[in-house]
Amino acid sequence: MPSSSAILLPSPLQRRLEAAASDFLDPGAGAGIDFAAPPGEPALLPHDSVSWRLFKNPLSLFIGGVAAVILELAEPRVRTGVWEHTSFRDDPLRRLKRTGLAAMMTVYGPRSRTEAMIAGVVRLHGRVRGSTPAGQPYSADDPELLDWVHATASFGFLQAYHTYVRPLSEDARDAYYREGKTTSLLYGALGPPASERELDLLFEATAGRLERSAIVFEFLRIMQRVALLPGPMSMLQDWLIKAAVGLVPLWARDRLELGNAWDLRPWQRTIIERAGSTVDRIVLRSGPAVQSCRRLGLPDDYLYDASWNTTDEARSNGN
Repeated sequence: MPSSSAILLPSPLQRRLEAAASDFLDPGAGAGIDFAAPPGEPALLPHDSVSWRLFKNPLSLFIGGVAAVILELAEPRVRTGVWEHTSFRDDPLRRLKRTGLAAMMTVYGPRSRTEAMIAGVVRLHGRVRGSTPAGQPYSADDPELLDWVHATASFGFLQAYHTYVRPLSEDARDAYYREGKTTSLLYGALGPPASERELDLLFEATAGRLERSAIVFEFLRIMQRVALLPGPMSMLQDWLIKAAVGLVPLWARDRLELGNAWDLRPWQRTIIERAGSTVDRIVLRSGPAVQSCRRLGLPDDYLYDASWNTTDEARSNGN
């Protein structure tokens, strides 16, 4: 039976939601991953980590992912590498699905398969290099750029959950950043932030390199028109994208010239917050989080304990 904080929807609605969530993590060509196997194999991150709690929420992951890409594309070397060496412009939905699946694997996947996946990504990065329109050389395996990509992704996912789902304690937030170093090293990022203070320092050091680009606005237009959400939920897509822009620090929004047109109205923000907190309680049995819990012999509702933030704070303090 689900815990008091978990939700199981009526069967028809639950099935539709499960199908939609599964479809978004299926990039096609038989690339589906069985997160329930092999039995007992741990993930890169422990099951009691902050990351396991955060990444179960598809709504905040979407918002945080968009915010992360905005910040990534603000850096000219990262922007050129992404825009010239990926299929995002031609097939954005497939690219988003592949990225989403990689994120789920990094947090929940069995360690052996996740390490193999990351090794493949690292090999691919080794072949991506060139120069920006302004003549700056770049390579996708540059640790400095990998630090920025890892930091912006970590920031986006955390801030989306903290802002639109439930506030997290400072200790829980710092614990989340420390957890990220485990996976970042495998990807080749050598100095990603291990706390919010270190993130602020990285933002301060990088701010001068960020710049406005038409590509950022092209990315946002693509995200507005690609068919991401099923049926009547599609009306929320524009709001979710604005919610992502709202996570971008004000100093960065100013540099990118993301003005008030991208602001949510207060009532729209309220709806997203309510949706985020509700989605956080819906047990998606076919999703990576629950399937990975089953792989480790944990109950389906293990990640849906409403008191987990307090537990994480105590653990991060060594209590």
